[in-house]
Amino acid sequence: MDLIERLKLRSLLRFDPENGEIWLDEGRMLLLHTKAFGALRKELFDSLGVERARGLLVRMGFESGKKDAELVKKIVGNNSLEDIFLVGAEMHMLEGMVKAKLVNSEISLARGTFYGEFLWEYSWEAESQSQLFGIGKDHACWSQIGYASGYATAFMNRFVVFRETECKACGAANCRIVGKLAEDWNDPDYLRYFHPDNIVRELMELQEEVAQLRASLSNERTPGSLIGVSAGFRQAFDLLNKACPSAISVLLLGETGVGKERFARWLHDNGPRADKPFVAINCAAIPHDLIESELFGVTKGAYTGADQSRPGRFERAHGGTLFLDEIGEMSQAAQVKLLRVLQTGEVERLGDNQVCKVDVRLVAATNVNLQQAIADGRFRPDLYYRLATYPVLIPPLRERRADLPLLIDSLIEKHSLRYHKKVRGVTDRALLMLSKYPWPGNIRELENVIERGVLLVTAGGYIEIDHLFANIEEPLRKGEEIAGDGHLHEADDGSYGIGYEELLSEGFNLNTHEDRLLKFAVGKSGGNLTHAARMLGITRRQLSYRLSKRSETNALSWPD
Repeated sequence: MDLIERLKLRSLLRFDPENGEIWLDEGRMLLLHTKAFGALRKELFDSLGVERARGLLVRMGFESGKKDAELVKKIVGNNSLEDIFLVGAEMHMLEGMVKAKLVNSEISLARGTFYGEFLWEYSWEAESQSQLFGIGKDHACWSQIGYASGYATAFMNRFVVFRETECKACGAANCRIVGKLAEDWNDPDYLRYFHPDNIVRELMELQEEVAQLRASLSNERTPGSLIGVSAGFRQAFDLLNKACPSAISVLLLGETGVGKERFARWLHDNGPRADKPFVAINCAAIPHDLIESELFGVTKGAYTGADQSRPGRFERAHGGTLFLDEIGEMSQAAQVKLLRVLQTGEVERLGDNQVCKVDVRLVAATNVNLQQAIADGRFRPDLYYRLATYPVLIPPLRERRADLPLLIDSLIEKHSLRYHKKVRGVTDRALLMLSKYPWPGNIRELENVIERGVLLVTAGGYIEIDHLFANIEEPLRKGEEIAGDGHLHEADDGSYGIGYEELLSEGFNLNTHEDRLLKFAVGKSGGNLTHAARMLGITRRQLSYRLSKRSETNALSWPD
């Protein structure tokens, strides 16, 4: 049995809704929205400046850690203090701050030595920082660092200081902290955060510090329509940005829905041809026998139905940019003519013997593995080498998790204007689900999901999970629930104490009982099938199927 179970720490947490109180043993606690606390945290940075805000958060967490250490000492009994020290990580999790995993510890109260290393998952501070500012360069978990330091200091009776070495707010997979005795750090600048600061004496410096804060914490958004701060996005964007001033042909690679046309438009809009035409064509959407006339133009009478002459996309894009999407689907005959145009800069309309000089920057895109297509004989290698002079790989959305909050905010703003509706954002649970979803359809799928959410949410509200997905359930996790006695208990595993012997007595009908159970769950949830499905322990799709089958067999009549 682990320490937290042996010490029965969960039993110390009590809810008293009648009096509006939450208690952890004898200490009163608060249940706060992380968004509200995140807003307060941002306000501190804006008003006090970076350094003072960090110090204030560290000292606030330090006091909280000391209080929890006093509580644990009170209930330790005959257990070893060295062992009980590790309960601090469990306390931190119990209070909803972070999931802490011990990596290494060397602690001796007798010798007065201390070293501790922990891995943090689901840090609320790192998540809040990322949501507000995107991925940046500065570590974010200041109050949690203070908590760990205060807790360890109270146990060691010596000044212990933790420091964050990796942070999710900086793009790391998780946060990592290391704790040592204060004198072992040999870093007086860092230790300043743990000592009170007289803000009045340096009030004149505040304005400069706020300006520095805004410069350091402002989102590093790219100009124009591209949004992202993740490492994969930045790598792709940096390549695109370097190609921008030149006329080099660019090949955009990536899965369907990653936004290749948006990248192509950014390249055009921010280059020297921005005042010239941007012409796009989807090579997969046009029949093979028409793609040549679309690209190169046609002369009247060139074939049956060609009743007038018209320019092709190359001529229309003269001086500007031509974007060939899904170029991997282009026919072999069109590939030959395209290669000639790229080599000579001359276009010849179908049915004509006159050539026309064109000045076009070519941007191509595909989700096809062109090297495999060459091996299969579907794509010309000489055309590939002409196009692949400057390839840019756009990462899929599942590899751009850090960009999700920024993309979601942008899409909510876009569709709020479209539907003339004010939407405040997404709930924390909805954001958690969006961040865990694999996004096979990439940004195109994300936009569709957010548009659905904006359409369904009540004006002035937050988009919830039920607004986002029609057929995908939120992954359920076991946890704790508040029972009637006001204590926190492990969630039930599904054993509800039903009298099975009684149910299986003579006359039992499984279909009838299932019908009644379905009707009861749907009624109890107010007709919300997602909530009803959760009560029944099945997915919404499974519930819909059962209801539809019963509607077919029972002619929509429910048993009383």
